[in-house]
Amino acid sequence: MILSPNRSHFGGSCATARTSALATLRGQIERIETAEAAHHRDCVALGHPEADRALQGGLARAAIHEVFCEGRQGTAATGFVMGLAGRVSARRPLLWVRQDFSEVETGALSMSGLAELGLDPRRVVMVRAADVETALRTSADALACDALGAVVLELWGETKQFDLVASRKLTLAAQASGVTGLLLRMAAQPLPSTAETRWMLRAAHSPPGSVWNAWGAPRFDAELLRNRHGPCGRWIMEWKCDECLFSEPSAYSQPVAAAPAHRPDQAVLRRRAG
Repeated sequence: MILSPNRSHFGGSCATARTSALATLRGQIERIETAEAAHHRDCVALGHPEADRALQGGLARAAIHEVFCEGRQGTAATGFVMGLAGRVSARRPLLWVRQDFSEVETGALSMSGLAELGLDPRRVVMVRAADVETALRTSADALACDALGAVVLELWGETKQFDLVASRKLTLAAQASGVTGLLLRMAAQPLPSTAETRWMLRAAHSPPGSVWNAWGAPRFDAELLRNRHGPCGRWIMEWKCDECLFSEPSAYSQPVAAAPAHRPDQAVLRRRAG
């Protein structure tokens, strides 16, 4: 009779603890699902129908996106990142963080080039970091500032400092502020991270321009390697500088030589030949 109440009390304590633990877990799952749903809805269409369909409406804001390139495709990857930044920044300032030796490897960013792409160079703030740690710390602080539209972190080569913990820190800062982070990785291989999407960029042939314009519209061979909320894919994406959006490649007709206006009759030619 003495043990029975104790057993009942002990069993009741365990049941209460289990109920409390389950309630806590349900609450955590609900908060995660709610945050995911809210985060997933906050996206911006890139303009390319198939890419937007794979991304469930467009590129997610308040998240981290990685852009890699192969070999000497740094210019294409940089242009693609500029296009993404232009889409997600919504006319707010853009902070670009790069290592100080990047100009030796890839050259300096061209403000006139930004203007030709349809972006306002006056909204771009450049930060040169002495090392990877400084670049990561600066990017995390910038992502916490909700006055910015986007933060681009450009890292060169394989870096041990940018691990899963550092990636998670950047993601949490982006989710808290609503600022989008774009990681431009030069001469590096993809590693596990918390990025929402991961892209591999290559240059694509531009269509021929008019007589007065030697340059065609920028085209990118964009391969979506990772997509947390949809399928992956690979597309040729053309950047529309005037509209500041991506689109499907525009069709153009090949030039055909005009036929001579005055040609001798074929019968006359045959008689002369005979």
